[in-house]
Order: sequence, then C-alpha cells, then structure tokens
Amino acid sequence: MSDIYIVGIGMTPFGKFLDQSMKDLTRGAVSAALQDAGLAKEDVQAAYFANASQAAIDGQYMIGGQVALRDMGIGGIPVVNVENACASASTALHNACLHLKAGAADVVLAVGAEKMYDADKTKSFNVFNGAWDVHNVPTLTKALLELGDGIEPPPERQAQANMRSVFMDVYASLARFHMKTFGSTERQIAAVAAKNHNHSMLNPFSQYRNGMSIEDVLASRMISWPLTLPMCAPISDGAAAAILVREDMLDRFDRSRAVKIDACVLATGSDRKAEEVEKHVCHIAAKKAYEIAGVGPKDMSVAEVHDASAFAEVLQAENLGFCEFGQGGWIAERGETSLGGRIPINPSGGLESKGHPIGATGLGQIHELVTQLRHEAGDRQVEKARFAIAENGGGFHGFEEAVACITILSRQ
Repeated sequence: MSDIYIVGIGMTPFGKFLDQSMKDLTRGAVSAALQDAGLAKEDVQAAYFANASQAAIDGQYMIGGQVALRDMGIGGIPVVNVENACASASTALHNACLHLKAGAADVVLAVGAEKMYDADKTKSFNVFNGAWDVHNVPTLTKALLELGDGIEPPPERQAQANMRSVFMDVYASLARFHMKTFGSTERQIAAVAAKNHNHSMLNPFSQYRNGMSIEDVLASRMISWPLTLPMCAPISDGAAAAILVREDMLDRFDRSRAVKIDACVLATGSDRKAEEVEKHVCHIAAKKAYEIAGVGPKDMSVAEVHDASAFAEVLQAENLGFCEFGQGGWIAERGETSLGGRIPINPSGGLESKGHPIGATGLGQIHELVTQLRHEAGDRQVEKARFAIAENGGGFHGFEEAVACITILSRQ
C-alpha cells in the first residue's frame, strides 16, 4: 500500500470576516494550496469538503462542498461533504487518505471552511448546543457538574453572566475534576493560555495576536470557573486546505517540500468512567497512531492539539504521552510546551488565539505542522522539526470527545 504525502497547503487568516462568504473563504484556501503544490484546478480528481455550521447559520444544507467548489471552477469530480463536529476537517483529511490508498484517484483535495459569524449571535452559539446528546441534556449536565464536587470557586472568581458555548461549561467541569483528582491549579491552566497567546503573536494567520502574561489571563473576565475569556477559543471564520498524493506521484512535485502522513487515526469514544483516564478516546487513538507510524511521544518535535479551552491542552498533552496523567498543567507552567521547550505545543497559537472555525480547524492544524516540518515557520519555527502530531477532537459524548482524529506527519 503506497504512502501518502501532502504536497500543497493553503489557509486563510482566521477571524471575523463579515465581508467574506463561504465561497470566498473556500476559494482563498484552495487556491493557495493549489499554488503551493504547483497544480491547476483541473488536476484535482476528488475532493472532501468539511463544514459543520453552514446549515445552521445560513440554511445551506447537504451540498455545501459542491456549491463552494463549483463557484471556483472545480466540478465534474467526486465531492464528498464531511460533517463530524470540530473534527470535520481532520476527518476530511482521513477520508482523502483512504481515497488515495484505494487507488481511486491520484490527486485529492481536503478542504475545511467555516463562516460562523452572523449578525444574530444566537445562531453562532446554537451551533455548539447540538454537538452533544440533545435527548439527554439533564442527565449529562448533572453528571458533568458532579465531576467537580468538592472544588468550588473562590467567591471573587464566580462566573459573570454572559452568552457562551455550552462546551465552556463542559471543559470547566472537566478542569475541576482534574484539579480535584491531580491537584492541578488555575494558574497552570492560565499558563497554557498565556503561552498560546504569546505564540500567536508570531503567526500572521491568527485571529488574535496580542501577547498575555499569566496574570493578564487570570485577571480577565470569568466565563466558567476556572476558565477566563482568554482560556476559551473564540467564534471564527476561516478555511484551510491540503493537496494529497500517493508516493508514486511525487516525481511531479518538489520532493524536498513533500510531507509524509505516517498515520491518520479516526476514533470514537466509549462509555468509560471519568476516572478511567487511560481509556480516553484521544489516548487510545494516539497509541494506535504511534504504533502505525513506528514512533513514540519522545520522537515528536512539535504538536498541535485541540485547545478549545486552555484546559483541553492540559488534557491532550497527557493523552499524547508527553507527560504522566495529571502533569499536563505542570509541564506548561515549567515552559516545557513553549517554543524552545522540550515539546512545543500549539506554536500556531492554538484554537484559543489562532481561532476555531469548526469545520476548518483540523486542517488549520495540519497547515501549521506542514509549515513547521518544511522549516518555513519563521520566528515561530521549532528547531530541527522532523516529526509532528495533531490531535483534533469533536463534539462531546459521556466524559470525552465524541470523535477524535490523530495525525502523525514527518519529513525526512
């Protein structure tokens, strides 16, 4: 079975773009990826289009990919729409790999695009409200709140009334459980957010490019204790794309810039107990990805993880094996996950600062890691980057993500 390589990447800035449509965002990312690969639109033989919120925001159901791609002149090929919560884009990448491995095409496009900002903010927030079991909300809410029993916020740290994603309350509950179980602190979580906001200053694609100290993060508006506003990913517009080929096609491209996909594992969760941390869907998927790629956590040069909240990065650092369970906040506070540290995590700024356009997020991670492995990341370059890993989670089911995708990349 042939190895799969990424030969082209493209991305728009992430942010609030009321003057740009889904078609505009798609065109920007795909055109950049094609130019990066040295290909024409006519060279693309199949496409996987990821999006999660367009139906809810503007009523475009079922054929979003066909509509957006045809508008820029890509048609007459298989186009598959992918909706898999916040893991939609990495799922598109996973499916593109399978399409190539099946020998059904030579050049496949994976693209994720999202237009989340709307004049009616309620529409934007309601997108998140459907990404868990809507038929069982009271039971789920009770179970999550009980995770943090015994860990109460100080009186001065109470949340302020505000409109927010239900997932910030989910992450806050998980964070309190982690604090109760392992002794993690609010300051450690703030250290993650401060690190990512400082990384984002070096990324021209980031939604926010303002540096922050730990004290700045802690002093910001409380969303859902222990999470303050800078610890939470924003609503975002944006798009990202990748061009994939089999190894036998590489002679058509610049081999020196081709990045190998060593593993791409898609998984769903289980009915584990909250305290069974070693059974977390992301941890199990990561172990499988490491096994397929023939490498381990110590081989990784850089990582992009799904930090929809700063606590999520704490959790995923543990799931990916960069430290023992319970030590994710500790290694962040020590600087081990910062640029120049032992294992830089989210040099892009992560979802908290780079932005989180749901259906594009996973390919935004891939864009950053390919750039790092090509040694083209400028001031945020990780020295001697050779192996990279991405963790992209989506939705929520039980005590963990409903879906997770782990991708390992390398450049020899």
